[in-house]
Amino acid sequence: MRNTPWYPIESADNVLRLLLLLSERRRLRVVDAAEHLGVARSTAHRLLRALSYRDFAVQDAHKAYRPGPAFERLMLPGPSTQDLRVVLHRHLERLHAELGETCHLMVLEGNGARFVDCVECAHVLRIGSRVGMLLPAHVTSGGKALLAELSSEQLTSLYPRDLPASPGGAPIARTALRRQLAAVRRRGYATNLEESERGILAVGACVRDAAGRAVAGLAVAAPSARCPQSRLPELAAVVIKVAEAATADL
Repeated sequence: MRNTPWYPIESADNVLRLLLLLSERRRLRVVDAAEHLGVARSTAHRLLRALSYRDFAVQDAHKAYRPGPAFERLMLPGPSTQDLRVVLHRHLERLHAELGETCHLMVLEGNGARFVDCVECAHVLRIGSRVGMLLPAHVTSGGKALLAELSSEQLTSLYPRDLPASPGGAPIARTALRRQLAAVRRRGYATNLEESERGILAVGACVRDAAGRAVAGLAVAAPSARCPQSRLPELAAVVIKVAEAATADL
């Protein structure tokens, strides 16, 4: 039998118990955490917010908590977001130099895409930097490229119901998303056809680490007024080429 420490550790123990529960269930509501720990919901909410503050948990569209990027790094060691920014920035610059449009680097946080780096183009009519923003992954090109790498079970965990609507659009059925992601896997890149915002077209592809895991998405975005959909295959060819070079760096 393990020895119980003599010093007060209730709060720390509860946080560790929540981490274990999160690893088992992969989805945790405040009421579930409170019941598991035998504490008030307000206490459970405070503990979960502490995990969220340190990126060990993220909230999904239904306000449930899921493993966050810091938690995933413990389970599957890989490059941190800061490492990715440092190593991959020159590839963003290369992508921008070749296409002359705004280019972003993003990572998956739960069912959201976090924009972590950008090289913005100089055109008067341009897509601005989204660095720091968290958008629904299923409406961004880089986010969809990363979602396409998940297993069916992981995808169901992230989207237990139909997806929330994109701006100005209707809710999206999970079956429709699965069809989109199957197409992404076949062609090797994802598109955003005015799904995140009207007037924006984007193309994204995955960057993988040494173990072959998709850890980031590279994307180029352009105003639809200057970039017709007929240009998407041209953009995709360059994005894939640069993503492969970025993968080699990792």
